[in-house]
Amino acid sequence: MNAFSADLMREATRLTREGKLAEATALLQGGISGATPQPASQAPAAARQGRLFDVDPGTGEAHAPGARRGVAAMGEALRGLRSPFGPGGPAPSPALPEGARFLTGSFAGAAGSRGYRLYIPVAPSAGPRPLVVMLHGCTQSPEDFAAGTRMNLLAESEGCLVVYPAQPPSANPQKCWNWFNPTDQRRDQGEPALIAGITRQVMREHGADPARVYVAGLSAGGAAAAIMAQAYPDLYAAVGVHSGLACGAARDVPSAFAAMRQGALRPDPGGRLVPTIVFHADQDATVHPRNGDQVIAQAGGNRLRVTMERGQVPGGHAYTRTLHADAAGRAVLEQWVVHGGGHAWSGGSSAGSYTDPRGPDASREMLRFFLEHPLEAMAP
Repeated sequence: MNAFSADLMREATRLTREGKLAEATALLQGGISGATPQPASQAPAAARQGRLFDVDPGTGEAHAPGARRGVAAMGEALRGLRSPFGPGGPAPSPALPEGARFLTGSFAGAAGSRGYRLYIPVAPSAGPRPLVVMLHGCTQSPEDFAAGTRMNLLAESEGCLVVYPAQPPSANPQKCWNWFNPTDQRRDQGEPALIAGITRQVMREHGADPARVYVAGLSAGGAAAAIMAQAYPDLYAAVGVHSGLACGAARDVPSAFAAMRQGALRPDPGGRLVPTIVFHADQDATVHPRNGDQVIAQAGGNRLRVTMERGQVPGGHAYTRTLHADAAGRAVLEQWVVHGGGHAWSGGSSAGSYTDPRGPDASREMLRFFLEHPLEAMAP
């Protein structure tokens, strides 16, 4: 498969602007496979119904479901990062403290079923535990994401449960959450219903604190986390979006390309402001950094007081941290821009894929932010 040419993308954009979405989709799929694009009337049903778009978060390469993934050089921003699974196959389960458990579970509901992995800390809890829902990126697995983010080790010190829903290849060949599909952007439908179902099942079976339930994700998982915050503000006390996109940033294949390339601002939906922490690197060549700004804007950042600070990780990246405070002076939105970083989990471990150990530590900062924002403190 050849990479998309500038001419192909320009023609697809022109067709999209003219409202010819089927023709644009057929053109993109033809460019992906190297085949002659089909007329809209002959395009397969799948080309008209969604779940068409897969993206490799390491290369930014996009292709249709079932298409053979090509080989493309990583952008300069991703040089030196670990490949999706490395030379030895999928990342093993992360190392656990003695006595900790990393259970395998599954959930089934009207929207389908999904498996998950659940981390349970060693230390007994004096009361209901916080719960963090972690949504992996494309090509990743729960085990890989846990190893790369080190969230289990951090959660151990805070006594948190951590659940990692798994997106199977049957739902998306590259295991991306289908953030661009309208049916996967709404409450009680599609993938949001499955993720919420997993969340509630873990809460019920393991006694999680309903006031301290949080969701975070990377790339496609970050976009899915933004959707969950908008769709279930009564369930999630706060959200972390790493290298992701705002809820509703795309409605189909062409708009997904456009959003990843340049962002797509969605209006502030109003309602409850869900505390939000965003990490995005300014050299991300896969998901444009403007998308991080748009996640903050959608969360209500335009209504708040802003302060900014700059810092430097010793031996690592510089960063800018922007705090958005409400009328009471509480920082309810927080945005980290990692200077010089690429499309990777900031401060993560090389034991997992798509990580940048040069920091700042997104896992530590997200968990700190989450625990500062229980649901009852933010109720209207």
